[in-house]
Amino acid sequence: MSGILYLIPTTLGESPINDVIPDNVKNIVNSINFYVVENIRTARRYLRRLDIKTPIDDLTFYTLNKHTTASELTQFLAPISKNNNVGVISEAGAPGVADPGADIVKIAHKNNIKIVPLVGPSSILLSLMASGLNGQNFSFLGYIPIKNPERIKKIRAIEKNSFSFNQTQIFIEAPYRNISLLTDILHNCNEQTQLCIATDITLDSEFIKTQSIAEWKKNIPQINKRPTIFLLHKY
Repeated sequence: MSGILYLIPTTLGESPINDVIPDNVKNIVNSINFYVVENIRTARRYLRRLDIKTPIDDLTFYTLNKHTTASELTQFLAPISKNNNVGVISEAGAPGVADPGADIVKIAHKNNIKIVPLVGPSSILLSLMASGLNGQNFSFLGYIPIKNPERIKKIRAIEKNSFSFNQTQIFIEAPYRNISLLTDILHNCNEQTQLCIATDITLDSEFIKTQSIAEWKKNIPQINKRPTIFLLHKY
């Protein structure tokens, strides 16, 4: 018998565990002694918040980031062949979604390993749910170019595609560049294009609002250095 690869969601910041993480997740982590994580320090802290029964120092952690090689990923899965479960934990939200965890899941599929995604918060889906924009047809674009003129060109293409395909366009930026991106959106999109800004999702400071570009220009929100999802739709 082989073990299971569990995809373990984590909080989107310091939101209360009981508000966003089901009890089932807390139960399952007590069957896992091997973890593939983006950051060992934050993963250990999260497992303590889950009140894991196994002593943290008895757990094995493997670091997964953009520098991790395919051969290392394969080694991370080795405990599964010995009937051990392995958990994947990202820095925030759901593993494998805009996250390097997708790489180890791909290898697990190739090796016929059972993969179980666990229920938890995803900022992308939660922001789409709350946006009032098209939830039947949408595209997640990840990060868009940082510098201009490439970024302005991309913003205009996003707006054009949204209109052409009747599709909500979802994208993100590093929190400290939020204002710069928002400024470029407001200066380069049609006044009637709808923009949802979803910030600090699931936190006490959560802010989610959809309105036209023209309306946003009248009152720019304070989103600097706050995790934010941008959703755009031109009708």
